[in-house]
Amino acid sequence: MQTSRFFIGQIVRHRLFPFRGVVFDVDPEFDNTEEWYQAIPEEMRPRKDQPFYHLFAENAETQYVAYVSEQNLVPDEENGPVRHPQIDEMFDGLVDGRYRLKRAHAN
Repeated sequence: MQTSRFFIGQIVRHRLFPFRGVVFDVDPEFDNTEEWYQAIPEEMRPRKDQPFYHLFAENAETQYVAYVSEQNLVPDEENGPVRHPQIDEMFDGLVDGRYRLKRAHAN
């Protein structure tokens, strides 16, 4: 099994699509439905044997939760805040370019 490249609280950007987000959970490998996986166009479908990240995501129009493979993420160089409404439930705020997990959520 591969080690995760990104960490909880890190701001990342999608490699192909115009959105960015904050990592709030990591699956060591694909852990979503087969229906979700098959809905991805075959030529863009990522491998299942890599980490997948749950993101509080935003694009120019809206905020949402995204599930993205490691191969499709890059670190976000903007380091500005992400405007997703659920961030405050899990994180204390942005410190040195990353979100700090609230104590209640830390393992």
